[in-house]
Amino acid sequence: MIIPTAFTIGKKTYKVNIHKHIPGSDSMGQIHYHKGLIEIATHSVTTGEPYPEREVADTFWHEITHAILKDMGNDLESNELFVGAFADRLVDVIVSAKI
Repeated sequence: MIIPTAFTIGKKTYKVNIHKHIPGSDSMGQIHYHKGLIEIATHSVTTGEPYPEREVADTFWHEITHAILKDMGNDLESNELFVGAFADRLVDVIVSAKI
């Protein structure tokens, strides 16, 4: 999946930075609302191995889901279980889509 370098949700534009490892973090993804920034890691901090493409895509859509819910003012924005489950299903649709 091609991950965009920037996008807009509502009136907020986000930049996307893809790193081997997110500086100062061991997570796969982070969103910084105040900076308009999403960071995505492509490799495990622990093993150094690359994450599967599906996991990187899932992480991107996970952070997008946070951004959309934040823009909507929805309390589910901070519910990691909901955000994770929703993002996983988004990736299912994108990966299985027929053109």
